[in-house]
Amino acid sequence: MEINWNLIKGLIIATVLVFLYAFSANRNAKRIIENPDVKYLDGGEYFITRSMVNKLLIQNVDSVTNIRKDQLDLDILEERLRANEMIQDAEVYLSVNGTLGAKIKQRTPIARIATKDSYYIDSEGKAMPLSKVSAARVPFVEGKVDKKELKNIYVLTKYIAEDDFLKKNVITIVQNENKTFDLKLRTNDFIVQFGNIEHMEKKVNNLKAFYKKAVKDKTLNDYAKVDLKFTNQVVCTKK
Repeated sequence: MEINWNLIKGLIIATVLVFLYAFSANRNAKRIIENPDVKYLDGGEYFITRSMVNKLLIQNVDSVTNIRKDQLDLDILEERLRANEMIQDAEVYLSVNGTLGAKIKQRTPIARIATKDSYYIDSEGKAMPLSKVSAARVPFVEGKVDKKELKNIYVLTKYIAEDDFLKKNVITIVQNENKTFDLKLRTNDFIVQFGNIEHMEKKVNNLKAFYKKAVKDKTLNDYAKVDLKFTNQVVCTKK
């Protein structure tokens, strides 16, 4: 009986390759995750630091511990990140070389409620706690504010955040007891009586027209109040 050495060599090579693959896969699975690769989709560590994200990824609930790759549940890790009050969305993944990675989208504050219970309103209209890392440069909201009734404040602050003129000039929004709003500007001491949130575009256009003319006439500092409640005109009160 003739021995087929080529077949035997092939079987031996295949067995060795399977063993090496299994050994490598097992060793790779048992590698310790220590330094996840964290990427910020919005550019920087504004409200939650890289080390904070790392801890969320490699910590158990009760204590800090390194975890093995074969113990990873990416869905659970994503849920853990998304549960953080500073994170809007997160994606957790394993790269080709086995590195644990996370893409983080932080929440975006558009106004800060400056009452006894201080917090932000974010770009989705939700209450957001202040960060221990940094403070956002956004308008302050003062006056009669109910945390359960932020809709009107959100509508106005979102409009301000998306308008270059208002974003540059408005530093304080005051909500009055009757749900109307007053605005305070960065470089002028007059009060802008904005009224309610109806006809916002028309009111803002009126304010811009008034401001442009007053700058030209050098009369901005002559006024105590600028009333925008009437959409067909701007009513000014001098000092």
